[in-house]
Amino acid sequence: MKFFIDTANLDQIREAQALGVLDGVTTNPSLMAKEGITGKNNILKHYVDICNIVEGDVSAEVIATDFEGMIKEGEELAELHPQIVVKLPMIADGIKACKYFSDKGIKTNVTLVFSAGQALLAAKAGATYMSPFIGRLDDISTDGLDLISEIRLIYDNYGFETQILAASVRHTMHIMNCAKIGADVMTGPLSAIKGLLKHPLTDIGLAQFLTDYKKGN
Repeated sequence: MKFFIDTANLDQIREAQALGVLDGVTTNPSLMAKEGITGKNNILKHYVDICNIVEGDVSAEVIATDFEGMIKEGEELAELHPQIVVKLPMIADGIKACKYFSDKGIKTNVTLVFSAGQALLAAKAGATYMSPFIGRLDDISTDGLDLISEIRLIYDNYGFETQILAASVRHTMHIMNCAKIGADVMTGPLSAIKGLLKHPLTDIGLAQFLTDYKKGN
């Protein structure tokens, strides 16, 4: 399973990259605003800065909600850097734009997916990635992991190459359960990735090793 970090914070991206397990980055306008990145030119520059840190794909989201606007924005984003993936909303014009970019060999990420039917449309349109938001489903008392299972079954039935990118991941158990189900990618905060490191027996064992070493020296 690929590990993406869901942030626009360059320091967190660098830390995840230094850990040696980072495969890519996802961002959105809200994450940009959280880091104080506003204005078109600043946002575009920030995407390039992210691409210069990581080696994998970087999802950059269009703001437009109409087909022509998405094409214009998406083409501009794709020209920024070879690692850029054009992130499109799961709406009719978003699917049309996904097909357009797919036919041109431009990578896409269809986002805000909340049903297996939406995921099927994204795959039919040739999306590189399709992002079901599991955390937001959990927030409304719906099991987001069930959706991942349904999509995995459908994609395997027909050999779709679209990658399931589990988004809105909140914690380490989301990551582990997505891995068990067969999500191709997960994107979440640095804290969830680093949480996988933690186990009390590891800490106890290491402390004991060091204590025994000091006794012998």
